[in-house]
Amino acid sequence: MDPILLVALLVGIALIVVIVLKTRLDAFSGLLIASVVIGLIAGQDLPAIVGSIKEGFGSTLASIGIVIGLGVAIGKILEVSGAAQAIAVAFLRLFGKGREPWAMTSIGALISIPVFCDSGYVIMNPLARAIARVKKYGYATLGIALAGGMVITHHFVPPTPGPLGVAGILGASVGSVILVGLVFTLLMIPVVTVYAKWIGPRVEHLVSEEIQETVYGDVRAERTPASVGAGSGSEDVAVDLESLTSEDTRLGERPEGAKPHRVGPAIGLLPLVVPIVLIVLNTVVSAIDMENRGMLPADYEPSAWAGPFVFIGDPVIALLIGLVLAVYLLLPRWTPRKRSHKWLGDAAADAGLILLITGAGGGLGQVLRDTGIGDELAQAIGGLPLPSFLLPFLIASIVRIAQGSGTVSMITAASVTAPVMATIGLDPLVAVMACVAGAMVCSYFNDSYFWVVTRFMGLEGTAALKAHSGMTTVMWAASIPMLFVLSLVLGASG
Repeated sequence: MDPILLVALLVGIALIVVIVLKTRLDAFSGLLIASVVIGLIAGQDLPAIVGSIKEGFGSTLASIGIVIGLGVAIGKILEVSGAAQAIAVAFLRLFGKGREPWAMTSIGALISIPVFCDSGYVIMNPLARAIARVKKYGYATLGIALAGGMVITHHFVPPTPGPLGVAGILGASVGSVILVGLVFTLLMIPVVTVYAKWIGPRVEHLVSEEIQETVYGDVRAERTPASVGAGSGSEDVAVDLESLTSEDTRLGERPEGAKPHRVGPAIGLLPLVVPIVLIVLNTVVSAIDMENRGMLPADYEPSAWAGPFVFIGDPVIALLIGLVLAVYLLLPRWTPRKRSHKWLGDAAADAGLILLITGAGGGLGQVLRDTGIGDELAQAIGGLPLPSFLLPFLIASIVRIAQGSGTVSMITAASVTAPVMATIGLDPLVAVMACVAGAMVCSYFNDSYFWVVTRFMGLEGTAALKAHSGMTTVMWAASIPMLFVLSLVLGASG
């Protein structure tokens, strides 16, 4: 590889990390500055640098920007309507007594598809505390399982913004990413649950006295490992959880004579399940249509019978349907219009930074293409006796450890990988999963989610590292054989 181009790439990645960690600028600015510096070192003309950034930014957001905004909006309505809590309690009843850690991992995985990890954990943590209070033991196990479950789908399953942005940059089908992401999720749930059940009793006695008293009241947790399955059932937990929420404060003042608002789990799931089903249906129908007509994806135009499925299964239309369902099924009729507008406005604000980071990542990728760094990197990687998916996987891992943000690390890895995929024979779907899996590694002090989880659990120091950093590292390691198998399967089918 040309030393100048290699220096340009390394300096650009280092700049992103330094700017995020050491300056007052954010990841969006860091990605743009890195794009400019890479272009300058690589010898690109000044007007061409700006043109590359604009082209990459625009093309990336054109494919994925609306989808990210709609996905975040659905998550916000699930949060404020109480649907997330209703779904969680239903899962506890479904799993039954003695399987609460499995239920909490599954709840976390489901809720984190539309809701950001940080806010999702805050919403669901009272449920973990309520279960532990009834059982008088096991808060650490339940809290770790919940946190791990949220990490799984935050990385693997759209419409979570991170994998959506990566899919847009790498040109992968969102429906295919959802399908494979759900398979990875099912395989990862046992990993998280077993780790939580192993490490939980070992750190339970290290939960701070303040949190112990908050969770257990006058009855403190036992200081020896005990089964979290012993104790009362989840019916008591459901009652306890309802007492922790304030309906009128959340939804607005209920008119006199109006019934209290309660969202059932089946209704609560519709805004989440319907878009996913439509998107997956689009993927399946398109594949059948292309197979029957002998067409390649690049040349595909839907036939008359497939057209309606392709339309409603387009992620933009599917998530728009999901948002309409969320607003009109989950919120009571007496919710003030101004309040619903405010929630949707808050969601747009939450999505704004993700959109900017995703677009800037697309700009960085275009600069790498136009300067020839992508081709040079592809030739260098192609000569190594290593699986091609390790390129995005390791880049995401290194950036994650250095600067803490999973979204920034996976977007950076996707931006570097996009220009070289075809040359090194890397399937876009494998590349997406490698980026998001690599970004799981070792969540610790520079990750905001680390602090949310450990502060709510009352863990500090090595106990916090064992509980959360250890869990995310185990998940990262467990994803490697999954990526090997996926790479082999897609390689054989191709």
